[in-house]
Amino acid sequence: MYDIIVDKRNGKELTREQIAWAVAGYTGGSIPDYQAAAWLMAIYFQGMTERETAWLTDAMAASGDHIDLAAIPGIKVDKHSTGGVGDKTTLIAGPIVAACGVPVAKMSGRGLGHTGGTVDKLASIPGYRTELPKEEFCRVVKEVGIAVIGQSGNIAPADKKLYALRDVTGTVENISLIAASIMSKKIAAGADAIVLDVKTGRGAFMQTLEGSLRLAEAMVAIGEKVGRETIALVTDMDEPLGAAVGNALEVMEAAATLMGRGPGDLRRLCLELAANMLLLAGKGDGDIDGCRKMARQALTDGRAFGKLKQMVAAQGGDPSYLDEPNRFPAAPFILPVKAPATGYVTAIDALAIGNASAALGAGRLRKEDDIDHRAGLILKKKIGQWVEKGEALAELYTAAADKGEEGGRLVAQAIEIGEAKPRPPKLIHGRVTAAGRVLGSRQL
Repeated sequence: MYDIIVDKRNGKELTREQIAWAVAGYTGGSIPDYQAAAWLMAIYFQGMTERETAWLTDAMAASGDHIDLAAIPGIKVDKHSTGGVGDKTTLIAGPIVAACGVPVAKMSGRGLGHTGGTVDKLASIPGYRTELPKEEFCRVVKEVGIAVIGQSGNIAPADKKLYALRDVTGTVENISLIAASIMSKKIAAGADAIVLDVKTGRGAFMQTLEGSLRLAEAMVAIGEKVGRETIALVTDMDEPLGAAVGNALEVMEAAATLMGRGPGDLRRLCLELAANMLLLAGKGDGDIDGCRKMARQALTDGRAFGKLKQMVAAQGGDPSYLDEPNRFPAAPFILPVKAPATGYVTAIDALAIGNASAALGAGRLRKEDDIDHRAGLILKKKIGQWVEKGEALAELYTAAADKGEEGGRLVAQAIEIGEAKPRPPKLIHGRVTAAGRVLGSRQL
């Protein structure tokens, strides 16, 4: 391990064998924290080549269970978001894709900090089982076309151990380490192809567009090198996606979107994610416009909403809550946040909104924390909209008045009002494939 640390400290490219040996040794306990920390710090400063990053990803994916989806016919396409606020796209894009005949076998995470987790959202549906035996998971995908469960405890354990060390040694913010962390779990989960939703902006892990594009490129390169065709969309997270932030509230908004009543930004992004998933599955004769048409049709004719209800029922949940959202338990306190002035909403700090939702009870600071599925908030105004003084900017849902007070303070600080109408934020900033990055109509 000493030699590996020194080689990387001096800027050398490590071999596949060196990386695999280091990952296996640290995961197994034969390499101590202090040597693994030194190695991570050397990587942080010297970086990794594309090959090294792919080898690191492979070694981390190989450290635990691999989910074998071979029993499910067809090309299995996974979708992963790097984390955002109000991001309930799996609940919409997944059923759209399944309704078009492409199987979606998805393992999702729980929320932590200001970001929400898909599994927490689904767990707000009474009876929904977020844990299924592998055989039942595959059976639901084969019969319904889609299943979404929580991530297995033994998927990429090397990533869990290395991330905990990175978190306390100042080595989190490295593109190769971030990319390997995300992709190792996706590869171990067994998908044939992967669509990535890489967030950029105030509420994202990578807050600059260039940093987000570089992360997208690194993950696409990993996917290609390990035999998984991968596409990444770089999407906006300066303001929350949609209007609802919080678990049951986001399920309601996802259902409304599938019934044709959801926010425009959420609908557009989900259709684009679904179209790219369909493209990787070989649909639309290899034409993205054809895939977009398929996705729109599955959404507008109700088939996608039907798929979500079938999935919920197959996993033990009560799908009637999707048809009748007023059946969800209501939060004891519903409180407005009123505009302090008249004008246009010029900015909404997504990070602050995510923190406000967590303060209301919808999020957790540690993985073992409990959450209140009723808690959260609904934005009544988005960037570019006009608001009158005293009009509601947001509506807060919480179990305690003191939580509402703290959440209200954070929301009020997050929303800026000005006289000049701002440009609406760009929803999709770019698309990255093995051929390169595309911003707007330009190939870069």
